[in-house]
This record gives sequence, C-alpha cells and structure tokens, in this order.
Amino acid sequence: MSKTTDKVINLMEKEQATPNNKCLPKENIYKSLASFQQECQVIHKGTKGYGYSYADLPTILSVINPLLKKHKLGFTQLLDGTELRTILFHVSSGDTIESCVAIPQGVQLKGMNDFQVFGSAVSYFRRYSLSSILGIVSDKDLDAAGEQVNSKKNQPNIKFEKGSLTDLQFARAVETIKEGKYSKEQLLKTFELSNKQSKALELC
Repeated sequence: MSKTTDKVINLMEKEQATPNNKCLPKENIYKSLASFQQECQVIHKGTKGYGYSYADLPTILSVINPLLKKHKLGFTQLLDGTELRTILFHVSSGDTIESCVAIPQGVQLKGMNDFQVFGSAVSYFRRYSLSSILGIVSDKDLDAAGEQVNSKKNQPNIKFEKGSLTDLQFARAVETIKEGKYSKEQLLKTFELSNKQSKALELC
C-alpha cells in the first residue's frame, strides 16, 4: 500500500471519528432570533395614532439595533417595484429569513401628492414588516378596540411617517437609480436623507 493511500485512509478515519457539529439549515439565525426576542422589550410608545399609541421607525431602530448587534443579526429592506422585501440575516453564518409585502396603490391622503403617499406607505410598511419578521410588539393590540365600521366617512385617514436610510441602503438605492429602475425624485419623496446622503445624491 502506498504512502498516499495510507494518508487518505487516515484522513477518512479521522473524519468518521470526529462528531458532526454542522448546524441544521438556518439553525444559527433562529437561535439568535430567539435570544434577541427574549431581550427585546415592547416598544409601543412615543407616537399617537388614531386612538392608539405606537413606536415610529426611529424609535424601533434605537431599541433593536444594539440587540441585533449583540446577537449577530442584521437586516435590510429593499424596494422592488411596489413591493417591500425585508431580509433578516445572521452575520456569521449568512443564514437569512425573508418576507415580502405589496404596497397598496391608488390610495389618496388629504394634502399629499402621489409621491408623498407612496413614501409614507413605504415607511409605514417598513415599520410593520420589520416588527413582524423580528416578532416584536411596536403598537398596542387593537383586536378588541371596537366594532368594524364599513362606512368610508368613519374610516381614519392613515398618516405615514417619512423613513430614513442607512448608508448601505442608500448606496443600494443609488445603484437602483443608476440602473434606471428608480428616480431621485422618488427617493427624496420616500425618505428623509442625511446631509451627507443629499450631497452624494446630487453627484449621481
């Protein structure tokens, strides 16, 4: 038997003797998410809605970002046409969990043009999609708040807040603009940009 064959056999025997410690698919992200949920508090405070209180997007981010970092989690939210895709990822393993929501079209809000309505809707669904994928509570439960009303005049006008972008999300938005799939005007109507982001957008 050759020395090369001996080495191959020895390697195979060592591999068989070593316990299989490989994680199951997405086991890492689910463990980290469970640990995150144990620490994350209820965040429905700070902003008043139609008869209820809720946490706006900046408030949610201020609470969850330190915990996401601690448990090696991150997220990004991408616009794909009229859909919002939320991706939660585990930094070390690359495991991901995704969700996608269609943003309603043709909604009219008093005092807002079409771009402002769309921007407000994006911010609104960013908040709910992020809360949903993380399994956190960001507003009070309204299941028993009252009877359902079908009359349009009794339905509240939903007011959405303008969202913000991280530098990474802004960079991806700029790439989308350069590809012709998005416009500067849509970005400005949708998000509140920092001074640095506004100057960078002018150079595009």
